[in-house]
Amino acid sequence: MPALFDGLSMRDCEIPNRIAVSPMCQYSCDRDGLPTEWHRVHLGSRAVGGAGIVLTEATAVEPRGRITGADLGIWSDEHAAALEPITDFVREQGAVPGIQLAHAGHKASKCPPSEGNLPLSPADGGWETLSPSPDAYPPFRGDRPAMKRASTDDIVDVIGAFRTAAERSLEAGFDIAEIHAAHGYLLHEFLSPVTNRREDEYGGSFENRTRLLREVTEEVRAVWPADKPLFVRISGTDWLEDRPSWDLEQSVRLADDLAGLGVDLIDVSSGSVHPDQEPPGGPNFQVPLAEAIRDGADIAVGAVGGITEPEQADAIVRNGRGDLVLVGREFLQDPYFGLHAADRLEDESADRWPVQYRRAVR
Repeated sequence: MPALFDGLSMRDCEIPNRIAVSPMCQYSCDRDGLPTEWHRVHLGSRAVGGAGIVLTEATAVEPRGRITGADLGIWSDEHAAALEPITDFVREQGAVPGIQLAHAGHKASKCPPSEGNLPLSPADGGWETLSPSPDAYPPFRGDRPAMKRASTDDIVDVIGAFRTAAERSLEAGFDIAEIHAAHGYLLHEFLSPVTNRREDEYGGSFENRTRLLREVTEEVRAVWPADKPLFVRISGTDWLEDRPSWDLEQSVRLADDLAGLGVDLIDVSSGSVHPDQEPPGGPNFQVPLAEAIRDGADIAVGAVGGITEPEQADAIVRNGRGDLVLVGREFLQDPYFGLHAADRLEDESADRWPVQYRRAVR
């Protein structure tokens, strides 16, 4: 079986190792979803730190799709131009730059977590949010913005926004695009019967609830070059066993459908669609979900969640539980996690360090 530092070929993309920086919101845009120097240093330092893939945070495909007003966006040519220096630097360090395309749905229009993560009312700068079924979600704390049931026109607009965002991502220099369909955001809201109570062609049956994601995927794949990989992040389960919800069986079926639409890897996370969820937590707690999808569908998978040790990450790959390991919080506290992992797992890893830093390698 491959090891953590074996390369991974996807289409014409050569990924130097099996470690990816998981998308993590930074809430650091000064205005209009444009990246700042924080993003360049944050993403660039993880590329220097030995990651094979560096993925941006959830990047909104339209303004109403932002979680907060400080979120990254990709809805204009100005965004693409501002992101290009970041992708150039990431690539110069030997990593593959990737972008996560996202729409927050009814979880949009909030203040950043450092300010309480509360919904913003229109008087405080909030905006109307989209939902498959506005009455399906429990009340937020405090005043929430108006929540609109997505009309057919809204759905067409969202699909078009993902397509044009993918085109701009290509202009910005990204080599991997990931569609965010997890964590209770818009595409996951349509997938899960917990939040989707529609009775039209986008609700009810599995085929109808997955229709929006499939249509988004078709449009993104149509403009994303055939030589570049496309990922989709899903929540493998809602962790809600006491009611009809999204579960692992449906995730395996969806993964097969997405493979047929040209998706190369399923990034398997879980939950966050409803506060009643009961995830088990702990190290590797989501890895069994990724492993089940890898075994049940003909597609590569990425494992994420509670992965903090090099040996742990290596075992996931060596034991065939995942083709890629996505590391989040550990990369926040150690930007050089990839290099330190190589030091722990390999006898001769000093040449992986940038030449500027090799004097520090023991």
